[in-house]
Amino acid sequence: MNLETIGQQARQASYALAMLSSQKKNEVLQTVAQCLRANQDPILKANDQDMEKGKQKGLNEGLLDRLKLDPARLEAMADSLLDIVKLEDPIGEILEERILTNGLKIQKKRVPIGVIGMIYEARPNVTLDAFSICFKSGNAVILKGGSDALLSNIAITQCIQTGLEQCGVDPFSIQLIESTSHEDTQRFMSMTKWIDVIIPRGSARLIQSVMNNAKVPVIETGAGNCHIYIDNTADLKKAVEIVYNAKTQRIGVCNAAESLLVQKEIAPKILPLIQKRLNEKEVCLKVDDEAYAILKEQPGRIEHATAEDWKTEYLDYILSVKIVSDVQEAIDHINQYSTHHSECIVSEDPQAAQQFLDQIDSACVYWNASTRFTDGGVFGLGAEIGISTGKIHARGPMGLKEMTSYKYTIQGNGQVR
Repeated sequence: MNLETIGQQARQASYALAMLSSQKKNEVLQTVAQCLRANQDPILKANDQDMEKGKQKGLNEGLLDRLKLDPARLEAMADSLLDIVKLEDPIGEILEERILTNGLKIQKKRVPIGVIGMIYEARPNVTLDAFSICFKSGNAVILKGGSDALLSNIAITQCIQTGLEQCGVDPFSIQLIESTSHEDTQRFMSMTKWIDVIIPRGSARLIQSVMNNAKVPVIETGAGNCHIYIDNTADLKKAVEIVYNAKTQRIGVCNAAESLLVQKEIAPKILPLIQKRLNEKEVCLKVDDEAYAILKEQPGRIEHATAEDWKTEYLDYILSVKIVSDVQEAIDHINQYSTHHSECIVSEDPQAAQQFLDQIDSACVYWNASTRFTDGGVFGLGAEIGISTGKIHARGPMGLKEMTSYKYTIQGNGQVR
């Protein structure tokens, strides 16, 4: 289909969506959840084809994990729609209200952004997340998914559109660009007449490409070079389990830990314990010279780190390791190399922890907890359309309110200026 037509249809749908009642939106989301469950077999069949192509293409384990759907994941996706149903509709909220001395009544009112464009890689669950967040917040959405998940995305989008039609709502509220050409992606990013904002979701390479080439305004989302810093007062058991969880629970996600910093006094005690735990998943440690001296006699995979390792999002069973003198050096290193996504300090010293929380320039900063919690569902947002690492408009997991803007409505009684 012609991109111009897709844009026109999305814009027209957005006007109707802005007027939908909360009750109608919730009815649609419930119906789509039912359609998702009813169409599990064709969706999984399409995903099996994508997975087979991905394996033939040589996608790594982390990317294949992102791509994979199974009955449990589909059920969780359907449940996420019902979680969105339970959330309060932000549209129409009065943010401010005042009456001027001349009698004009001014209200600042929350409204949808309008048309959201999504560019993302091989994560078919994003298709549903993007729809649910955009729809409940009154926005139309145009999706440009990665070629690796094309068949899965088509099947899920068709399922959503069926649910919309069953409820008498414009099916063009969600549209998927099926073209995989670079030229169409460039054109999509230039559709300023029809698209209000583009949200890229995927690798650092994808995000930077969109940031550098889009003419439509962009909300930068999270490539995740996430750090954990272990302070010299850290509880050893707590530290080991936080690192293990953050690195290995799911390697192909943006909130997985990619870099570990350890205070030099505690390093000889904690590093062998961490390595032993990570050996269970055969994690390769890319270490500096001091850490190498501590770990070289220990069983496990270690390599000398290069400067490139400090800024790498591996999405693999690899972790860079650096020894630092104190919390300030850790903060300076993280602020230099992080992607401003999620960072953690493991410490029993409230003063050091507070310094870390205050000075780290990232969207989510943890004290004694895994970075894996950076997630819209976990944060109580129902789902997320992405994790913003920028500071304009939205920061961190973006849910319903982050997909809104506001406008002023002014009521008078014949006043003139």
